[in-house]
Amino acid sequence: MTGPRLSRAARRRASVAAVATALVLFAAACSSAPTPATTPSATTAAASGLKTIDKAALQSLVDETARQLMVPGFMVLLRTPQGEFTAASGTTTIGEQKLPTVDTHFRIASVTKTMTSAATLLLAQDGRLRLDDPVSKYVPQVPNGANITIAQLLEMRSGLYSFTDSDTIVNSLDNTPTRAWTPQELLDIAFAHPPNFAPGADYEYSNTNFVILGLIVEQLEGKPLATVFENRLFKPLGLTNTMFQPVTSSTIPEPFSHGYLYGSSSTMMTGRPPYTPAQEAEAKAGTLKPKDYTDINHSFSFAAGAVTSTAADLATWIRALGGGKVFNAEYQKIWQDSAKMENPKNSYNWYGYGIAELRWGQNVIDLHGGQTPGFNSEALYDPNNDMTLVIWGNLTMALNNQYTAVVLMLKVLDMIYVNSPVPPAPPTTGTTGTTNSPTG
Repeated sequence: MTGPRLSRAARRRASVAAVATALVLFAAACSSAPTPATTPSATTAAASGLKTIDKAALQSLVDETARQLMVPGFMVLLRTPQGEFTAASGTTTIGEQKLPTVDTHFRIASVTKTMTSAATLLLAQDGRLRLDDPVSKYVPQVPNGANITIAQLLEMRSGLYSFTDSDTIVNSLDNTPTRAWTPQELLDIAFAHPPNFAPGADYEYSNTNFVILGLIVEQLEGKPLATVFENRLFKPLGLTNTMFQPVTSSTIPEPFSHGYLYGSSSTMMTGRPPYTPAQEAEAKAGTLKPKDYTDINHSFSFAAGAVTSTAADLATWIRALGGGKVFNAEYQKIWQDSAKMENPKNSYNWYGYGIAELRWGQNVIDLHGGQTPGFNSEALYDPNNDMTLVIWGNLTMALNNQYTAVVLMLKVLDMIYVNSPVPPAPPTTGTTGTTNSPTG
């Protein structure tokens, strides 16, 4: 492998700037996409903020994006007061004709963090922990843990090194993908590195934070995290196709999609090395095939990303979370008000207690992305317009170094909103040309 390895902080800052830039770039891309056949009336637009949804146009957009990015399969589920709209493209398995459906299982990766944060906040709501408690109260071995709060873990401001940046994890995903990991082994990798900054001094996305939160939830509940999720989140909301994968499992429940990635997981996990124009040309010529990463044991991500679900269940979950069905009114406000701007140079991307926000004008969308070898996904809810959107693709990163579900998400938002989320001008610094998920 060649090329310098950026620090996690540098990559996240570049990623956020790239997403903002992508919003601009997709303005032109989306302008050539099919437009809705019906123009919404002024009354409809003022009432909802959404255009009249055209199913045929949505399907065409999904098909075209899959073709452009060479994604084997895409699934889109959109729910608004106008009804439910689905658009599926391609296949769940290369070489077979298996169209994705809303009930196809896939790995949601970091969308799991919305669930871990919810379990943590429910403990706070119950009075069993405080968000300003020091982490050392529960997990004594955390470096600087006496100065890191539960809240700082939730909002990605602990400064702790992310274990998924390590070559140990990347090499395992490529060479021993079914290896079972314990949470302590993940923390040992993280804690072998010094913290990247003082607690609260900066924002830096770190999977280590959520492994620690998962252990705290297990400790206080006296149960495995899978049982906590099932009892406190999945069963109450009727999420019958959602599961926190057991440490012994490397498979996905039927029916499921295979997950694909070109080359090494290092490109997706660390950006090192990026795909080259030559690789893109080889793939288009059919001489470079994507690798099947379906059977990775996701114990490597524990509470940061080990859940499998479906588009239908994930849509129910993100709407329940954003719509006030998980917390009481007090904690719903605490959760909603927790988001802070990730980077002062980019006012569009915010992150709070295990939830991201996309803000433009008076619009706020709660969302979280998930990226793991084989899959990229986004789950969004707009409470003002009662808009729920779930997108997943079974190719994590396209050969132009763009995260597939992020690309499609931005195009769909541009298509359905009266006032598009596309900002008026790109940022002038810090861009990389890579459309990364700010929350994966």
